[in-house]
Order: sequence, then structure tokens, then C-alpha cells
Amino acid sequence: MAEALAEAQKASAELEVPVGAVLVFDDQIIARTHNRPRAMNDPTAHAEMLAIREAASKLGQRLPGATLYVTLEPCVMCIGAIVNARIAHLRYGARDEKAGALGSVYDIGRDGRLNHRVEVRGGIMAEECGRLLQEFFRNKRS
Repeated sequence: MAEALAEAQKASAELEVPVGAVLVFDDQIIARTHNRPRAMNDPTAHAEMLAIREAASKLGQRLPGATLYVTLEPCVMCIGAIVNARIAHLRYGARDEKAGALGSVYDIGRDGRLNHRVEVRGGIMAEECGRLLQEFFRNKRS
């Protein structure tokens, strides 16, 4: 998660919402990235989406056995991509009470009606991840 947090700090420096993601496969980092919707003029350029795209370009469209670390609980779009990529494990830092799709607002990744379930663990370095987001939005409002 420390690597994902470093990516989130890069996003903050670029005036993007500070979310970072790292995708690990066979104990190796396959992709590392951060939010870039503004820079790419692309509303789908969330850290998770970019990490999945990068990893898929190296390993193929399905990523079974992979673990995705992300500093903020994924949104509906991102968990949809995580399920479609068949990512096995997801670790996230801070909860997203407004848009989180892994327990806060929805619980899509563990929905038994879908053809894939993701093993989820949240709250990893939650204070550090949450503090970065709080500072970013506090600065944005001032």
C-alpha cells in the first residue's frame, strides 16, 4: 500500500484527486499508476482503470491471481473492471462513503449474483490514505 500511496501523492502534485494503485502478480509489481482524468481528459482514467489496462497489456485481459492495491475504496466503474478482469484480491486504504462500491455504498465485488467475487480487505494504511485526500480537498476549497 505504501507504493500506491506514493502514486497518490504524485496525483496530488498534478492536481488530480490523490488516488494511487499498484497491481501485483507473482509477487512483482506489474503496474503502478495514479488518477489522471484531468490530464488525460478522460473520466475513466481512475488509478484502478489505468493499472488494469497496463497490467492487461502485459498479461492479457484476465488477471486471475493478481492483487490490486488502491488508496481509496473503488467506485462502481472500477469494481466493474476489477470483476471483469477477474482480479482475485483487492486491498484498499480509505473508505469512500459517497461512492464506494465495496461496502460503503454498494458491495459489488462480493455480490454472489455475479460470475466472479473479489476477496477484499479494506482499511490498510487508512489514516494515511484518508489524510492525503482530506488535505487535497481542504486545499482545493481554500
